[in-house]
Amino acid sequence: MKRWINKKPSRPLAIVLGILPFILLMALYQWGSEVRKVENPNDKLLPSVSQFYAAIDRLAFTPSKRTGEYLFWQDTFSSLKRLLMGVACAAAIGLILGLITGAIPLIGANLNPVITALSLIPPMAVLPLLFIVFGLGELSKVMLIIVGITPFLIRDLYQRTKDIPQEQLVKAQTLGANSFQLINRVLLPQILPRLLDALRLSLGTAWLFLIAAEAIAATEGLGYRIFLVRRYLAMDVILPYVIWITFLAFVLDWLLVKTSKKVFPWYHAAK
Repeated sequence: MKRWINKKPSRPLAIVLGILPFILLMALYQWGSEVRKVENPNDKLLPSVSQFYAAIDRLAFTPSKRTGEYLFWQDTFSSLKRLLMGVACAAAIGLILGLITGAIPLIGANLNPVITALSLIPPMAVLPLLFIVFGLGELSKVMLIIVGITPFLIRDLYQRTKDIPQEQLVKAQTLGANSFQLINRVLLPQILPRLLDALRLSLGTAWLFLIAAEAIAATEGLGYRIFLVRRYLAMDVILPYVIWITFLAFVLDWLLVKTSKKVFPWYHAAK
């Protein structure tokens, strides 16, 4: 008898099984919305589909009477710009410090204690300090993302560097490679795909810090809009924004996977 643990779904079945929970959630939401609307036609907790459509049309396809901008797309652009800037800077810092500390023991012994200490500080605790130092503009929001995910990237890439078999380094040195060549030609090519893996794991955290920063001090952005309308219990705006943020996070994760497979096919073949 074939055990359940050994059964693998076909590709079409896997797609159906993956979509099924979303269909069930939508059906459950629709049922809950109808029940609440029967009890109270003005209920705001579970808006109907028509209310979602009206809110999206108002924000995404109707220019603002005050600014003339399409608020939904302006919020999306602002948030993505902050997120991508923060993640890009964190990736660069994480790659350099993670690789150097893992490759050169003297530097690792010097920097690892302070990096470990910094990684234990809750980034939200230093948010007021960031606002004081960098102001309430764009830089403080980007810095919160950098402060939030860079220590994780450094520690992850440090460990990934240490996990590379020493035999490779020994062989390269017997061929005459110096320290720079070892880092550039042996370690760096193997760390880059692992950097993309680490970025995928840190995207959710980056979104968290972005939304928090926008909620506290911003005049536009997805997080700003959600916290602006929450006082009116505008779930017809909040839920579409949450779904949109989830979709953007999924797309970014998918792009990182595709980029990794395209640029580093050997890495995925080995896995």
